[in-house]
Amino acid sequence: MGAVRLVFWAGFWTFLLDQASKWAVVHMMELDLRGQIDIWPPFLTFRMAWNYGINFGLLSGQADVTRWLLIAVALAIILFVLVWVRRDPPGYWGLVSAGILIGGAVGNVVDRLLYGAVADFLNMSCCGINNPYAFNVADIAIFAGAIGLVLFPTGKKAG
Repeated sequence: MGAVRLVFWAGFWTFLLDQASKWAVVHMMELDLRGQIDIWPPFLTFRMAWNYGINFGLLSGQADVTRWLLIAVALAIILFVLVWVRRDPPGYWGLVSAGILIGGAVGNVVDRLLYGAVADFLNMSCCGINNPYAFNVADIAIFAGAIGLVLFPTGKKAG
């Protein structure tokens, strides 16, 4: 499979999983109205959080300006990753990682365009520590994709 194709499909399936999970939780389970659903307490709870900023709600002031700024930053990052993997193609897992990162970033951009904020709903706590923050599938994908690009930066063999 070609490099561009692999990045596209990894990104497409990541995006689809992210948007399907958000649709199910927000619209079908009505988490936006219910606020919280205990799935496997305290380890996994669905807790609705509209994130107008970046991680942990940072930069959430000036909602409209921040929204468009964060959309622009996400699109710039997507473009940067695409140019990077085109100029110096990583191996298979690096390409998959790039696609996963891009799919997650596109998922959060779509949220900002549709809702004005990112729909976060996954909350995990453990061992007596109550985590007040929520995240989503796109956030996991962005983090995993970035780690993958660090771990699998190039397809060239050392030698």
